[in-house]
Amino acid sequence: MMVELDLVEIENPDELNFILGMSHFIKTAEDVHEVMVGTVPGVKYGMAFSEASMDRLLRTEGTDPELVDLAVRNMERIASGHTFIIFMRDAFPINFLKGIQAVPEVANIFCATANPVSVVVARNERGGGILGVIDGYSPLGVEDDAAKAKRREFLRMIGYKLQ
Repeated sequence: MMVELDLVEIENPDELNFILGMSHFIKTAEDVHEVMVGTVPGVKYGMAFSEASMDRLLRTEGTDPELVDLAVRNMERIASGHTFIIFMRDAFPINFLKGIQAVPEVANIFCATANPVSVVVARNERGGGILGVIDGYSPLGVEDDAAKAKRREFLRMIGYKLQ
């Protein structure tokens, strides 16, 4: 059995935040929906979950049809069983990650980001599997005191730290 490696670029024209993960059961889509709307009522999101057996369909949920379509397009290209992607608008993964990780069928989170992402996929005769991701860019150096102050100021500006 031969294995080929494929690099799939995530389509994300609006630089939206998204979560890419692995899960193992058909109820993933509904359970993730409950986490999303239960954590941030009114959240705009779309997800697609790639079923690995039986009907082998992309299962979808979401509150924004455009984001559901974006999730579907990406999962069609990744084409790996038992994986999911969730795109969100005006929301941040930090608010949802612990809830999604607590979903019993969720096995792994590959990334949670708005950066450009390349997904490394291994493919054989049966299908594909995500080996990992390349999230964003390589570091350019180590922060100095000015960069540290800028980081701390940014976190306070967006409300994640007290003034």
